[in-house]
Amino acid sequence: MIYLWMLSGVFFLDFGIKMHMDHTYARRVKHPRFGGRLIIEKYYNKGAALNLLAKKPRLIRAIHTVALLVVAVYFWVSLRQEGRIWKKTGLTLLLGGGLSNLYDRYKNGYVVDYFRINVGPNWLRSVIFNLSDFCVFVGAIIAVMGWEAE
Repeated sequence: MIYLWMLSGVFFLDFGIKMHMDHTYARRVKHPRFGGRLIIEKYYNKGAALNLLAKKPRLIRAIHTVALLVVAVYFWVSLRQEGRIWKKTGLTLLLGGGLSNLYDRYKNGYVVDYFRINVGPNWLRSVIFNLSDFCVFVGAIIAVMGWEAE
């Protein structure tokens, strides 16, 4: 049950932040925070990571949907297994973040991204993220670690 609460928490926290960003900030206006190390900037991403396939939003939505269905099946199966905390936690974060971004794709036709990390290499500084992106990334790593530990 805790995993379903975590999944809901990821989804609704990111959903709330996206709503706040959409109603409060103008697009493509930079708002530095923490001495400029974090930049708040609303961006509508029509593609996948780094705007990949932005000109094919229906294809991205279809790929995203199929991928999440696969993750959801793995998640459901893992919930019925004893132990496997790492795998369940990773899949929870992955599914919660993925669902939040997929909801955006179906509702708006794009995903609302809202912050940049302004430290490190230039390629990292140019990427605009949202909380769900981090949950997907970290969740995937934790899930793979969980499979390796089995």
